[in-house]
Amino acid sequence: EVNLEAFDIPLREWIAQDKTRREIQRKFRVFLSTFREGEEELNNLLEEEGADEAEVKRRKRLMAQTPPTYEERIRHMCSANKAALEVSYLHLVQTQPTLALWISEAPRDVLDVLNEAATRHTLRLFPSYHTIRDEIHVRVSDVPLVDSLRDLRRINLDGLVKVSGVITRRSGVFPQLKLAYYDCIKCKCTTGPYRIEDSSSHSSGPEGNGRDVSDLHSPTMCPECESEGPFRLNSSRSRFRNYQRVNLQERPGSVPPGRVPRTKEVVFLDDLVDLARPGEEVEVTGIFCSSYDYHLTQRSGFPVFQTYVLANHIRKKEDASSASNLSEADRKLILELAADPNIGKRIVQSIAPSIYGLEHVKMALAMALFGAVPKNIDDKHRIRGDVNVLILGDPGTAKSQMLKYAEATAPRAVYSTGKGASAVGLTANVHKDPLTKEWTLEGGAFLLAFMVRF
Repeated sequence: EVNLEAFDIPLREWIAQDKTRREIQRKFRVFLSTFREGEEELNNLLEEEGADEAEVKRRKRLMAQTPPTYEERIRHMCSANKAALEVSYLHLVQTQPTLALWISEAPRDVLDVLNEAATRHTLRLFPSYHTIRDEIHVRVSDVPLVDSLRDLRRINLDGLVKVSGVITRRSGVFPQLKLAYYDCIKCKCTTGPYRIEDSSSHSSGPEGNGRDVSDLHSPTMCPECESEGPFRLNSSRSRFRNYQRVNLQERPGSVPPGRVPRTKEVVFLDDLVDLARPGEEVEVTGIFCSSYDYHLTQRSGFPVFQTYVLANHIRKKEDASSASNLSEADRKLILELAADPNIGKRIVQSIAPSIYGLEHVKMALAMALFGAVPKNIDDKHRIRGDVNVLILGDPGTAKSQMLKYAEATAPRAVYSTGKGASAVGLTANVHKDPLTKEWTLEGGAFLLAFMVRF
C-alpha cells in the first residue's frame, strides 16, 4: 500500500507515477467490490445511543445478503452490452474521500486510471467481455455543486465542473483519432500505437495552424531503417472513437435582466453521442478545457484560447419524471388518480393555485400541457394532437405568472419574451458550422419548445 496523501510534488506528477496509479486502481477496485448502499445509515444507527438491537441485527442480516452495488451495476451494464459505469460522487466521498477530491482537481488524469481499473474489474467478472467493449468508461454522477455557464473562469480550467442549460444545436457524429499507427514510406515498417491526447476540441481534421492532427503525433525516426520519414497514417490499424459537438445555452428564465444568454461548446465522446437532442434541458458533468485558436490569435495579435466542456456524464431533466423512473408506488397513485371522476377539476385547480379564478385559462394551459391524441384518417389525413393557446388580457392579470408556472412544470418548456428575442431568434437562424465550414440552420425557441410569450 502507498500513502496517497504523502506527496510533496504537483498532484498531476504524483498521479503519473506507476506506484500511485496502482494504488488508485487498487482502492477503486476495492470500492467497486465492497460498497453497498445503506451502509452509512447502518453505521449511523450503530453510533446512536439506545438503538434497537433487533433492528440493528435485521439491517445487518439484510446488508450481508445484498450484493455489492457496483458489481450489480456492472452485471446490468454487461447484460445491455454497454460501456459506461455510472459512479456516484457522493458514494466516493463516503468511502474514498481522497479519490473524490482528486477527481474534482485533476479529473483527466484520475479518470484515465479509473477507466483502466473499471475495465480490469469488469474483465475479472466477465473474462470475454473485451470482445464486445474494449474499454469501460467511468461516468461520475451526483456532483453536488452546479456552476453557471457565465461564471466559468480561469480557476475552473482543467477541473471538474457541472453546468446546466438547453441544447440548441447538435453536430453530426465524426470519427476522432484515438490510437495511431504509422507506416514508414521507405521501409514499410509499422510503428505504434501512439495515443492522441484530446488537447483540442477539434476532431481529426485540420487544426488552425494548417497541419493535420495525425502529423502532429507522427514519430521522428523509424526504428527499422532509422530514417526520419516521411510517415503515413495507417488508417486500418488505427483506432477511432465517436465525436460530437453541441451548443449548451443558458435557460432564458435564468438569465439576469438585460443580459443575453451565454453559450458554451460541449464535446461528447464514445457512448455519449446522440444522448441528448436539441431542446432538452440537461446537466453536464465534465472537464473544463481550453484549446489554442490560431485564427483568433492572428486577428487579435496575442495568444487566444477557446474554452469548452469535455462531457463525462449527462443527465436530462426529463429523466427525473420519465415513465421509466416511476416506482410502483407512483404507478399505483397515478392509477388511483385516473379513476377519480373529478380528476379534470383537480388538475385545473392545481395549476397556479396562488392565482384565484381564471378557470378557463387554467383549463387551456392544462390542455396544452397534456396535449391530445394525434389521428391519422385512412393513412391520408393526419391531425396533430398539439394544442396552441393564445392568452389576451389587460396588464396585471397574471398572464406571465400562468406561463411561468407552466414553464416550471413542463420539462421541455422554454420561457421567452418579446424583449429578449427577435423574430429570427424565435424561429430559426443561419450560422456557419465551425467544424464542417457549412452553413446550417439552428432552431429557435419555437422549434425547441412549445411555450412562448409575446
